Formats: sequence, structure tokens, C-alpha cells
Amino acid sequence: MSWVAAVARLRARREPGVLVTVATVRGHAPRRAGAKLVVGRTETWGSIGGGNIEAVAIDRARELIGAAAAEPDSEPEPELMEFALNDKVTGRHGVQCCGGAVTVLLEPLPVVQAVAVFGVGHVGLELARILARHHLDLHLVDTRPDMLTDERLGVLADAVAQVHVHHTPLLPEAVLAELPPGAHVLIMTHDHAEDAALCDAALRTAGLGSIGLIGSSAKWARFRQRLASEGGHDAAAIDRIKTPIGISGIAGKEPATIAVSVAADLLRTFERDSAKGRALPNQAVPGQAVTGQSVTGAVRLARASDALTVA
Repeated sequence: MSWVAAVARLRARREPGVLVTVATVRGHAPRRAGAKLVVGRTETWGSIGGGNIEAVAIDRARELIGAAAAEPDSEPEPELMEFALNDKVTGRHGVQCCGGAVTVLLEPLPVVQAVAVFGVGHVGLELARILARHHLDLHLVDTRPDMLTDERLGVLADAVAQVHVHHTPLLPEAVLAELPPGAHVLIMTHDHAEDAALCDAALRTAGLGSIGLIGSSAKWARFRQRLASEGGHDAAAIDRIKTPIGISGIAGKEPATIAVSVAADLLRTFERDSAKGRALPNQAVPGQAVTGQSVTGAVRLARASDALTVA
């Protein structure tokens, strides 16, 4: 497996790792400059030459992984290690006497944040354009195929983020169970009934990060009442949903303005998580899913009969 594929595998698994690269070579050495090794918690891919060099580099890489886990509020820095390859130097894992000298660069590969935007309308697309400039996993979810066309999402072609597009014509809330642990959820669809179903489902999904809902205080008052009376959620669970979202004091209603405000608020959430030592993801409240009717089910009936107005 190539080192690029190995890094992608770690990212897909949401596991930390370290990329080890032979930075410089003087004289004879097992590998040329540029050789790479990817180190995970229990696996490695590639090689920087074997022997003491590789064994010591793996040991140090796993120390960096362990340090990041023990102190999540600190960000590991890249490190350089130097090795003299001669018979006068006894390494921790034996002697390498190729006759040269090697410098190795260790670059930590942290687990990136994950964000799911439900509703890729005017605001959702503007928000995606901002978030795509950051190192994170970005999930874009919409029931409308015309919101997710290649032409429309072409503005994300140069994204730094890894963008995952989900077209879900019937049950967008099903995507919640597919999200990585700790994913932050932003709900801003075109349909208030869909928003209500997503709020209910998000509260029933263990392991999510923050949950945000776009909308007015009147909309939230209706949602809050329904989440309690029909969904069976208690006040503490409902309070996990933040609404309105964005930075307070920014009153503009243009999509780009709202998107900047929401993105800034989300980045602030990332910083808070880091300062708290990566706060544990929210968990579903035990027993809440068996109390009352799922708002998701109620909303689906409402959509079919038009007997209930959520907005």
C-alpha cells in the first residue's frame, strides 16, 4: 500500500498517525531521501530502511500518538531525528553500519473534525465553501438532487476538506448513523418538517458532537414543544440543540453573512473542544428513545397527510 493510501486509510478510520520521511541522506544509507513510512497505533505501512532507524522512528512516532491522546489540548509538532550509521554507534535496536548519516522527519497526523450540513441551499452552500477551506471531513446532505449537482458543487473543487455528498430523497436523518464519532451537525434544510425530524433523530443518535439548528425563536418554540410532547425528550436533552446558530450580534440575513457567522461559531466550538481536552461526544440520553412517539415518524405522517403544520 502506498503511503498516500495509508494516510487516507487512517483518516477514514479516524485514527491518529505519524508520517515519517527520510529528509536528508549523507553518504551510504538504506533508503534515499523522500522514502516514507506511515505509523498508526498498531500498524505501519512503507519503510524508511528497516533496522534501528525504522524501529526507533516507529517507537518515537507511537510516543507522539500517545502524547496526543494523553494531552488532547496540545498539538504535537513535527520533529527531526538524526542517525549516524557506523559501527561506533549502538542503537536501541541494534547497529547499522552503512557508513552514512540520515535525518528523519516525523509529522503527526491528527484526527480531523467532522461536520455534517443538512440542507445545501443558499446558506448551506455558502457555509460549505467556507468550511471546505479547512482540514476536516465535510458531509453535505440534501433530499433535492438539484442542490447536489456537479455543476453547483463545482465551487468546492479546490477544497482542502474531504467532501462527502449524500443525496437522501426520503430519510436524510439516516445519514446521522453513518457519521464519524464526534461529528458536528448543522440543520438548515428547506423544509421545517425535515428539520424537526432531524432534530429528533440527532438527539437519539449517540456519539454526535454539537447540534445546531437554523431558524427563528418562533420556529424553535414549536420544535421544543414537539420534541418534548411527541418525542419524549427531556429538557436537558433538548438543550443540546443550539439555536439560533452563529455569532450573536451579526444581524445580516444575506446567505454569505449567515454562513460566515455560523462558520465562525463552529470554529469557536472546535477551540472549546480542544481547550477542554476534546470533550466527549454527546451521548443519547438513556431511555429517551422509548418514551413517546418519534418526531421523525410523526413528521413523516404529517408530510403524507398535510394534517400537521410544523413551520
